[in-house]
Amino acid sequence: MKRYIPILAIVLVACTQPKSTESVQTATSFSVKGKKARVITTAKDTDLRLSNTGEIAFTKSEQAKETENSIFVNPNNTFQSFIGIGGAITDASAEVFAKLSKENQEELLNAYYSKEGIDYTLMRTSIHSCDFSKGNFTYIEEGDKELKTFSIDVDKEYRLPMIKRAIEKAGGSMLFYASPWSPPAFMKDNKNMLQGGKLLPEFYDSWAKYYAKFIKAYEKEGIPVWGITIQNEPMAVQRWESCIYTAEEERDFLKNHLGPILEKEGLGDKNIVVWDHNRDLITHRANTIFDDPESSKYAWGTGFHWYETWRKGEPMFDNLQKIQEAYPDKKLLFTEGCNESFDPEKYQHWSNAERYGHSIINDFNRGTVGWTDWNILLDETGGPNHVNNLCFAPIHADTRTDSLIYTPSYYYLGHFSKYIRPGAKRVSTVSSISFLESTSFLNEDGKMITVVMNDSDQKINYKLYVGANVASQIEIPARAIQTIIY
Repeated sequence: MKRYIPILAIVLVACTQPKSTESVQTATSFSVKGKKARVITTAKDTDLRLSNTGEIAFTKSEQAKETENSIFVNPNNTFQSFIGIGGAITDASAEVFAKLSKENQEELLNAYYSKEGIDYTLMRTSIHSCDFSKGNFTYIEEGDKELKTFSIDVDKEYRLPMIKRAIEKAGGSMLFYASPWSPPAFMKDNKNMLQGGKLLPEFYDSWAKYYAKFIKAYEKEGIPVWGITIQNEPMAVQRWESCIYTAEEERDFLKNHLGPILEKEGLGDKNIVVWDHNRDLITHRANTIFDDPESSKYAWGTGFHWYETWRKGEPMFDNLQKIQEAYPDKKLLFTEGCNESFDPEKYQHWSNAERYGHSIINDFNRGTVGWTDWNILLDETGGPNHVNNLCFAPIHADTRTDSLIYTPSYYYLGHFSKYIRPGAKRVSTVSSISFLESTSFLNEDGKMITVVMNDSDQKINYKLYVGANVASQIEIPARAIQTIIY
């Protein structure tokens, strides 16, 4: 069963402006005087899915009234440069993809990677196995400290073919990075890839060389590797592949082993991302690594996830802002997020999509430069996953009927990924009402994108102020997201 994928229009987003993220830059002159903007809308309990819902016109503005709902975009103040939005091609995604008919495989690739779809520009994968694999495996034989048996042949059955087709569909270029969930069992103190454990010091160099071999092997396959993260979730003892590093251990592994070995292997240009875990403890990790000049020189920036909301309520966005204030030369990258606790009755659960919108807007407004969803495709069980950690993806395949199921999260992601392009600069954007969240980016082609999200149960009329001009009485439906392109 094939579902129509609408061609998307560009979106403008507004959101409360933090006190500081990156050094504010003055943009080139940008004016909307006498111009019009397109509005793209997705809304609950309607047929609107990345739908063109008309045009708005800009006129000269007057003083905003206290009683009106307003979003203010100041093109003269710009912040971080955007590097991309995308998702992870895991073993699970690739294995489900292989079960689809050729027609549905092509539809899925178009949905994510073509200009007619949501035009992803960023991709993550795992270094050997993770929970979203059929089982745990590595690229070497057990006990091979010298890495003489290293081979990525296991990835050539499903994962590499899908990655190559996705990159081809995206036009031949993709910002691609990889993360390990655990070293091989013999390198760890618990002799198990699962259940946490620590990397033994006598294997620090061997494990660092493993990253280098991975990068070279993938690049030999024609896949340029932008970078790596040091360890997925280094403070989480999981029933799946996991490994624990204290902040000091990660710092010392980076500065004494991984950084120098990648340089020695001719891979000093690869970007190394630290932490790769939740927002709650992120500042301590950044402080420990970036305050040490010898480790900091190897670190591109900090990766983070969103799962602290499980234990600590609201997402801890302000921790991102604190890192940007303290280390403005280091970047922030959202490396993983998904909706947990899979239930096939909740494919169209709207709050799942709103979690994406809320996170993306607030992460960008705190200085984040790129945003990576987790699995791009899972099956009707929320897997496959070898430890029953079943989750949602933006698109699911029902392999029993060879059909694709698009969830609202897919469309919410598209409101950003389709219109905000790599190289765009974030622009100062502020909302006067808490029900509306927003962010804006100025693309290199001169188009401004403003995204506005309404998570209330009421439609809201608002005005969009851009410099000295205003578009009056824009209506956003209840539980909706809009992209404004001007």
